[in-house]
Amino acid sequence: MGEGQGEGVKKLNSFLETSAKLLRQKSTDAESLLWKHLRAKRFKKLKFKRQEPIGKYIVDFVCYEKRIIIEVDGGQHSADKDKDHERDNWFRGEGFKVLRFWNHEVLTQTDAVLTAIMMNCFETPSSVQMKG
Repeated sequence: MGEGQGEGVKKLNSFLETSAKLLRQKSTDAESLLWKHLRAKRFKKLKFKRQEPIGKYIVDFVCYEKRIIIEVDGGQHSADKDKDHERDNWFRGEGFKVLRFWNHEVLTQTDAVLTAIMMNCFETPSSVQMKG
């Protein structure tokens, strides 16, 4: 390997780790509510991580065991659909299923969101999402 190669990856990883830590400290109300249900193996004894770097992205929540990524989106995502689509395709290529929920769905329909997550983790091979 040539001199200097790999430094960019190290810097990116360091940047992502720092960014993820800041995001964990500044969770939205919807993310905090969902995390209350997912943390510490409270949800069906599955281990979820939050604000986790994967590749060049940071995901809101991930369960590596079930290869499920959960994204909780605010209004800015309605303008960034192309970026979200690109991210989702990359994650699918890495073997993950991506579930996206709007903030208001998590806040007002928490049980339905948790049911959709459970169905995707255990019951259905097809994607069950509320957003759309």
